[in-house]
Amino acid sequence: MKISDLRKSGHTPSLVASFLYFDVSFMIWVMLGALGVYITRDFGLSPSQKGLIVAIPILSGSFFRIVLGILTDRIGPRKTAISGMLITMVPLLWAWLFGKSLIELYFIGILLGIAGASFAAAIPMASRWYPPHLQGLAMGIAGAGNSGTLFATLFGPRIADQIGWHNVIGLAIIPLLLVFIIYSLIAKDAPSQPQAKPIAQYFNVFKKKDTWFFCMLYSVTFGGFVGLSSFLSIFFVDQYDLSKVKAGDFVTLCVAAGSFFRPVGGWIADKIGGGRLLIFLFIGVTLMMFGVSLLPGLTLVTILLLIGMLCLGMGNGAVFQLVPQRFQKEIGMITGIVGAAGGVGGFFVPNILGTLKQFTGSYAAGFLVYAGVSFAALLVLTIVQVSWRKALVSKEASVKI
Repeated sequence: MKISDLRKSGHTPSLVASFLYFDVSFMIWVMLGALGVYITRDFGLSPSQKGLIVAIPILSGSFFRIVLGILTDRIGPRKTAISGMLITMVPLLWAWLFGKSLIELYFIGILLGIAGASFAAAIPMASRWYPPHLQGLAMGIAGAGNSGTLFATLFGPRIADQIGWHNVIGLAIIPLLLVFIIYSLIAKDAPSQPQAKPIAQYFNVFKKKDTWFFCMLYSVTFGGFVGLSSFLSIFFVDQYDLSKVKAGDFVTLCVAAGSFFRPVGGWIADKIGGGRLLIFLFIGVTLMMFGVSLLPGLTLVTILLLIGMLCLGMGNGAVFQLVPQRFQKEIGMITGIVGAAGGVGGFFVPNILGTLKQFTGSYAAGFLVYAGVSFAALLVLTIVQVSWRKALVSKEASVKI
């Protein structure tokens, strides 16, 4: 398989549109985390409250991913995405013009979850245009839209220093409108869009064991990526006494590794198999998070986090090289479900870090717990790989699991 094959297959404008939609949506989804140090200062939050405020959009995004997943299978990813972008403007306007109380911020965070649910429309849009042997690469490119976090962490704190965090959220409406226009003009549903089924039938995927395996894997890879992306600015400020802007720069380095290597993970998974690649990646995540739990100096902890986030990003691509081979007809629904599991994992990561920090006085315990979770995922993956080789056999010999 060559990258040039991607240009000869599918629909490039729709792939680009999927990336842009996911990119701007992901930027908006993690915005409370990127601005977390400003928000916590204004409201005087405790460590556990810090974890909660940045985790609420992640958790609500889990619920909305299932909703958008069903809509994607019923009305198509294009209409679903357009609707999602329109609704996402509501919490942005609310936070910009109001958002003066903590209760308001909780509700704003819930609505921002709709931006995070973009995954359930962006990934199926890309998947349905491309053949099985290009699934990892195509969905890795669309999924690289999680690089939107870079814009939030790199520019959010800098602009907030000048105009305040409320106005930063208000400014996010501008790129959202631009992407809305571009997406509406160039995105196109694939001819393979399945016929709508009764809603109850979409939930039949819950009866399949592989659904739960993929959910478990993605809750660790994507959950770790988005959870750490949302919380690391607070971690760097609290643990290493960095300025808010400098903390954002360090987070951006870590997020860049995970974002830009997601397509690489999908590409390698197409060559050697997603399951085989995930084994190496989970080993890497376990070792890196254990190293971070020792709370070494700033330079070393940044290197460990950067490598760990790189492994998580590649893991996201590897998981979604496997998913469409098992669930070709229910790709919208399964994407929503697995994506929701990732969001749930992302909700627990900052909450565990914040809560254990409050009880133990250190971030060490939280990172140690996450290292243990990654190791547990490695053990489960090793066991289920045997059944995958039987259940995930593609008709094309070039597809590997």
